[in-house]
Amino acid sequence: MPDVDSGRMLLHIHGKGKKDRYVPLPAPTLELLRAYWRTHRSPLWLFPAPTRRGLKHSLAHDGGPVTRSSLQSAFRAALKRSGLNKRAHVHTLRHSYATHLLEAGFNLRVIQDHLGHRSPSTTAIYTHLTREVRASITEPLNQLMEDL
Repeated sequence: MPDVDSGRMLLHIHGKGKKDRYVPLPAPTLELLRAYWRTHRSPLWLFPAPTRRGLKHSLAHDGGPVTRSSLQSAFRAALKRSGLNKRAHVHTLRHSYATHLLEAGFNLRVIQDHLGHRSPSTTAIYTHLTREVRASITEPLNQLMEDL
């Protein structure tokens, strides 16, 4: 797979609007991708779409990329199996990724690059989601209210 650079531990993301980028590829994820590759081996797609004739046929005859509806269905099934009772969509994973990076102390500019945002203000939206920001608001409010 040319989009998986295991030497540099990077994953090539084909972004919307030709905003391609490379993001870090964690070692455990690489191992999972290798295990998946051993069973599927599509020459063109990491996650090929199964054709009506089944996945084996689509692997041999270029079934194309996985569809949005198939991805959303797989996500809903995984969410149900997880036991989490939260509303979520595939795009929620992107928000979670950005929020976790921010909470781990990553620079907003790095997160902007990983998400493929042109404007830092688009990425700055994630700053209001973190626990640290919520905590930083709560403490000053408690201090203001101390003497009441």
